[in-house]
Amino acid sequence: MIIKEQQINEQIRDKELRVIDEDGTQLGILSAKEAQNLATQKNLDLVKISPNANPPVCKIMDFGKFKYEMAKKEKESKKKQKVVVIKEVRLRPSIEEHDLSTKAKMAYKFLENGDKVKVSVRFRGRELGHKEIGVEVINKFIDLVKEVGTPDRAPRLEGNTMIVMLDPKKN
Repeated sequence: MIIKEQQINEQIRDKELRVIDEDGTQLGILSAKEAQNLATQKNLDLVKISPNANPPVCKIMDFGKFKYEMAKKEKESKKKQKVVVIKEVRLRPSIEEHDLSTKAKMAYKFLENGDKVKVSVRFRGRELGHKEIGVEVINKFIDLVKEVGTPDRAPRLEGNTMIVMLDPKKN
């Protein structure tokens, strides 16, 4: 309904306009000059709110207040948005138990904070011949963080890296 750049007052060049009063009552179809005079008498602005209608729809309102309200609504809607952050934990196929548990604790914290976690196991050289070891490492890792996170799909191999994404559990 609302367009970023609205035409106001003298910018409106149409011959006939459907005019709505500030309280929402329809005043009918008036000429642009009559509508402008009406808005001026009330110390308000004439704002084109629906330019594609036939005839275009204009509303008598305080444009400054209207812009302020719109900015306030936009700011409020941005506050409610949650930015998804992806944290990455890199593992190796030959990782030791203690190192795995340490990395799992970090991922546990990330998932508790509501962030997604990308778990990647990088293979080098001959390790690529033993992908099952990478799957085991990822499955152990998933077991360690299963209370707060769930994998979105099975681990998949991209080049020489096996990847799985963990989503935080919804309460």
